[in-house]
Amino acid sequence: MFEPNKGVDILKELGGITDDHAALDLFRKQLSSPHFNRIERITIEDVRVRIANAISICTPDEIFINSGTDEDRQFIRDLAIRNGEEKPLPMPGHTIHFDLEEEQGRIVDRTYYIVNPDEQISSLALGLPREEALEDILRKMTGIMKGMTLIVGFFLRGPTGAPVSNPAIEMSSSAYVAHGAELLYCNAFSRFNEEVKRCGHYFTNLHSQGKNRPEDLPDARVYMDRSHRTTFSMNCTYAGNSLLMKKGNHRFAVDKAVYENRSHELSEHMFITGMTDPDGVTTWFTGAAPSGCGKTTTAMTGDHLIGDDLAQMWIAEDGSVRAVNPECGIFGIMKDVNEKGDPVMMQCLRRPGTEVIWSNVLIDENGVPQWTGNDEDPQRGYNYQGEWHKGMTDKNGKPIPLSHPNSRSMFPLHALPNYSEEAKNPNGVPIGVITYSGRDSDTMPPVWAAKNADHGVAIGACIVSAATAAEVGATGVKRSPWSNSPFIPGILGDYMDAQFRFFNSPKISPEFQPVMAGLNYFLVDSARGGDTDTLLGEKRDVPVWLSWLAQVNRKKADFIETPIGLIPTYKALKSLFKEVINKDYPESLYLKQFSLYVDNILARIEMQKAAYSKEKHIPGRFFVILDDWHRGLLHLKECFGSVVSPYRIAEANEQKNECRVQL
Repeated sequence: MFEPNKGVDILKELGGITDDHAALDLFRKQLSSPHFNRIERITIEDVRVRIANAISICTPDEIFINSGTDEDRQFIRDLAIRNGEEKPLPMPGHTIHFDLEEEQGRIVDRTYYIVNPDEQISSLALGLPREEALEDILRKMTGIMKGMTLIVGFFLRGPTGAPVSNPAIEMSSSAYVAHGAELLYCNAFSRFNEEVKRCGHYFTNLHSQGKNRPEDLPDARVYMDRSHRTTFSMNCTYAGNSLLMKKGNHRFAVDKAVYENRSHELSEHMFITGMTDPDGVTTWFTGAAPSGCGKTTTAMTGDHLIGDDLAQMWIAEDGSVRAVNPECGIFGIMKDVNEKGDPVMMQCLRRPGTEVIWSNVLIDENGVPQWTGNDEDPQRGYNYQGEWHKGMTDKNGKPIPLSHPNSRSMFPLHALPNYSEEAKNPNGVPIGVITYSGRDSDTMPPVWAAKNADHGVAIGACIVSAATAAEVGATGVKRSPWSNSPFIPGILGDYMDAQFRFFNSPKISPEFQPVMAGLNYFLVDSARGGDTDTLLGEKRDVPVWLSWLAQVNRKKADFIETPIGLIPTYKALKSLFKEVINKDYPESLYLKQFSLYVDNILARIEMQKAAYSKEKHIPGRFFVILDDWHRGLLHLKECFGSVVSPYRIAEANEQKNECRVQL
């Protein structure tokens, strides 16, 4: 069982500052008068002690206390350029940052939880005993900021006053990281004391890029001290490894939900967006997907965007499930973003008026960012590897792509034309639909709705996805439970139990019970009887799938009940394709997308059973659900064979014959 505040506090142990008097003495010696005056405005003694210990360990030449003013933000922007961490581009407000060639994603093989004796962590994560972590941080971080400026920022992960917001300190010697923090999070310097007192906690983050050389990457580490809600990051710059308020603090928020507020709160790897139907009714969605699997694209299809990556959820007093975004910006993957599929996002990226930090894209001869899949066909430029021109090949004759598949852009959410001011609402938005998806080429249909909350939890637990470029060295197809598994610190059984308890809470009013569903945008033609590897669908189809789920939520949907859940009728989809995106939807495509390939699904269920049977504390009801799916699919196969048309299922259900879906 995880226990907060257990074990030695590594930050305080290594820094040696034990009380506020010692902290203030260090500040007087190290800080200029204006910045000493600023740190005095932070009146919570423990916060000051932690900052002082960071200074004591890392020994920066200068300390900059970021008060969140326009002048401070400009100082950080200018410092990033002076340091060579960013380079200005011709478009005003745009800069380019390049990570090292070998650090183009999360360094999962060098990311560790700091573990106390007898403490269990996720089977999908790495752990290191506290004593070993202390020694390694001592070796790697002592004096790491000599010659550098430490920037200290005070932020709030979520709207002011929201019951699930989390205050956080971000300390880094990287001006790029500090610049990114200003774009992605709400600077809360002026009210940090009040928010910490209201929430009763805060997160601490300490990062240094070191000398930022390829030869130092073997010594790159990300450590997460769950007990003391502190992250340490060293010798790396990719934002997923260095901007610790993002996925580092998301892990702490998951812990808080699972071990302190179980059944009351969730912290999820989800977008939040709203769609308004022709009747003027807005349905709010959250949705989980691994990085690079369509989460941002789905968020952008909404009329009212709240966020594209993370969601803090809770049960409100009116019985609704509510959600807020802990971020106020986007750190989005650029691969395949283009005018046709992502017109809303492209408005910010291709037109003046938005502050954007680009990373690891190509900069062409005109200073314009370019990336794979943008349909603009650049001829030459430079990227994270150096000079590039069309037709370049590597030593094996393989074409060299113009940009890394994990190339990113970072910009504020409020710049998007579909941004909703509800993002600032501390009461959040009421969630009507929750989706789970992955990069699945051959098994599940494009959309299906769970028949109850327990089945919805199981859909989330059973996400499988092809590996993406967001993780260094990741390959193949793997399980991705709830698309949150890289960020679940504790054992998966505890997290699953928290999901079951939350969505079955008696506090959720039946009228507000969210629809839980699966999405899959990545079915390919060859897996459904075709002879090409093209996708059976396109980006602009996404609003149709969401519109049908909104109808399910409003009890107005036409559907067919199957062993895995509810799927749309052809009539319903044909109408929605025309109404929502003015597109014809042939019956032949419907049959390819929504016929059940029973053997594939059965194999997937068996894989999940085998994997979860090795995990600790998995609730028994999960295996009951898998058995229900398995039994129902075998029944269908006995009646109709291994490929079952939705029409045959619908006919059997309607006639109530022996082949109907067993309820």
